[in-house]
Amino acid sequence: EEPIAHGLGFWTDRSAVHEAAAQGRALQLQQLIEAGAAVNIVAVDSITPLHEACIQGQTQCVRLLLAAGAQVDARNIDGSTPLCDACAAGSLDCVKLLLEYGATVNPPLFTFSPLHEACMGGNSDCVQLMIDRGAFMEAHDCHYGTPLHVACARQHFDCAKVLLIAGANVNASKLHETALHHAAKTNNTDLIELLVEFGGSVFARDNLNKKPIHYASVGSPSYLCLEFYENTPLSLQQLSRVALRRTLGARARKVISELLLPKSIRRFLSYVKPLVFEI
Repeated sequence: EEPIAHGLGFWTDRSAVHEAAAQGRALQLQQLIEAGAAVNIVAVDSITPLHEACIQGQTQCVRLLLAAGAQVDARNIDGSTPLCDACAAGSLDCVKLLLEYGATVNPPLFTFSPLHEACMGGNSDCVQLMIDRGAFMEAHDCHYGTPLHVACARQHFDCAKVLLIAGANVNASKLHETALHHAAKTNNTDLIELLVEFGGSVFARDNLNKKPIHYASVGSPSYLCLEFYENTPLSLQQLSRVALRRTLGARARKVISELLLPKSIRRFLSYVKPLVFEI
């Protein structure tokens, strides 16, 4: 039976190349490539061997496929590129390799970006690398919201912190729901404190007119934490830091480091803990 010709190539069942790539069998993959196997062959869901290798974080196979001419920005049926898969797997080495081969950091016409995937996967090094390479921190997915929403919904504290330090909008909303609503729902006081410290509003109301505290069980640690913040005004020092960083946005990191201010103030503005001297 002839395979059906399609815009993306031939639709086939998973090939031997797919299998070797997914299972990290680099030697077998190399032999298949040398024997002339097609590296851009697509399975029924438009998944290429490169997608498979990235999903599994198989760095050596990713390197072999890219060197053999695998399409770095191939899209599967959901529109995901190999970079999305490598970010989801939290494989920093695969992400670096794909970027070396020119992978698109912000693929067009696709809502759930590689940065969203990195936040979902919970690898803060991947999140940092993607931001450093120009990933849009305010990229918006209609279901999940921004990467910060994803990081907080999944309770990836380190990823949320990387985003916030890089200047992500702490009060970005998805149906008026903020990252702080997510932190309250997950009953995560560490996240609540982090978000408030970066200027998260405890009074933000979602489309059900609920504040974050309405999602915390009465008397729970997160409820008491939010209640404290609702009743305690922020210090002038904290308000100044938040106002300055909000104005600077994603430029905050660079600009603050260049300000002609005492080091202790620059550290405070950059959320770097003050130096403690042992006596």
